[in-house]
Amino acid sequence: MSMLTPPGMGGKYRITGSKYPRMRRTRGRRRIVLAVIASVAAVGLIGWGTLQLIDVFTGGGDKATAASSRGDCAAGPGPSAKPPAPKALPKPGQIKVNVFNATPRGGLAKDVAAELKKRGFAIGKVDNAPKTYDKKVKGTGILLGAKSATDTALPVLGTQLAGTENRTDARKGGEVDLILGAKFKDLAKKKDADSALAVLAKPKPTPSPSNDQKDC
Repeated sequence: MSMLTPPGMGGKYRITGSKYPRMRRTRGRRRIVLAVIASVAAVGLIGWGTLQLIDVFTGGGDKATAASSRGDCAAGPGPSAKPPAPKALPKPGQIKVNVFNATPRGGLAKDVAAELKKRGFAIGKVDNAPKTYDKKVKGTGILLGAKSATDTALPVLGTQLAGTENRTDARKGGEVDLILGAKFKDLAKKKDADSALAVLAKPKPTPSPSNDQKDC
């Protein structure tokens, strides 16, 4: 009897030889474990995909849209403040205009000054342009005044003729100069000048918020 044979066992159960028999695990168990893991992963992926589809078709998009809308509202302008009151414009009678002729046409400054006077402007000096401007104004004309006249007297006088250039200098008084240039032909028609003056006195109102902004 071999030393490998358990006591009490003999005959056909007798183990002979000097080596142990190899004990191998069956490969089927490993395959079962791998199959179970793969099934769990597949079920998880299917479940995640199903949740995504449900989210898209049952309100997820609406939530995103609502969030986006809230973001737009937050980024949009707040309650519209009242626009600042427009600066009071002087009336033509409060503006003293010096008319200078920088062209070779004789009597031009006198004629223009007479027409401006009919339209209510106060007239100061009427003469040929100083050397700085004489025969050097290529356009319609130049409106010249103090810096304070930039948004008061100059635009009011500018309604009487188109195409002029506004300039300022270091003067302290409220008088403004109208220097007639080479392209000057005539003052604007009184009807058109009055319309332009009315528009200047009443600036366009600030546009109201759109319906989408109101819904915010």
